[in-house]
Amino acid sequence: MAHLPLTILARQAFIKDELEGSAATKRKIIDACMEGMTKAVDIIIDALNHRKKILLCGNGGSAADAQHLAAEFIIRMDPSLKRPAIPAIALTTDTSMLTAGANDIGYDNVFARAVEGLGNDGDVLIAISTSGKSASVNQAVRTAKSRDMKTIGFLGKDGGATKSLVDLAIVVPSDNTQRIQEGHITIGHIICALVEREMYGSQK
Repeated sequence: MAHLPLTILARQAFIKDELEGSAATKRKIIDACMEGMTKAVDIIIDALNHRKKILLCGNGGSAADAQHLAAEFIIRMDPSLKRPAIPAIALTTDTSMLTAGANDIGYDNVFARAVEGLGNDGDVLIAISTSGKSASVNQAVRTAKSRDMKTIGFLGKDGGATKSLVDLAIVVPSDNTQRIQEGHITIGHIICALVEREMYGSQK
């Protein structure tokens, strides 16, 4: 395979374009997602005040985001804040459950099955999908709603089918998967930071 290294200037131009593209998407998020983020904080705080928990799911990079954000809720965002763990479970981390589900009941059903087993009335499902077209994520949302859970979608592009399924859709205004994923983790960080600040900020 031919190796065609870029010049230093070409690499730097690429880096600059990527960073500017990421920054431009985040600026658009301010207007496009501000209201949704605010509502998400209310939904999560209400659930936590009623001793409920957060479940998260997604595929690929969105699976990593689910795991990342669950860790932020459990551990903390602000290292100076002394707070209890916020109950959050990423449905993407148990390889035995995922592979057994994919083998026995079909991959489209693996997250739905986990929601069936772990989700309860009043819990919150954060469903993460850059396209909104993930069958496994959408099945999880349907199961969550059947169990009277609240559902929040971290989405991109036009929101796909997930947008009409969830109670609250937060759609990153981009068609670029990388930009959407960067937006999702930023949005998740902000929501988590606000939740812990509003619930436990006085405990510094």
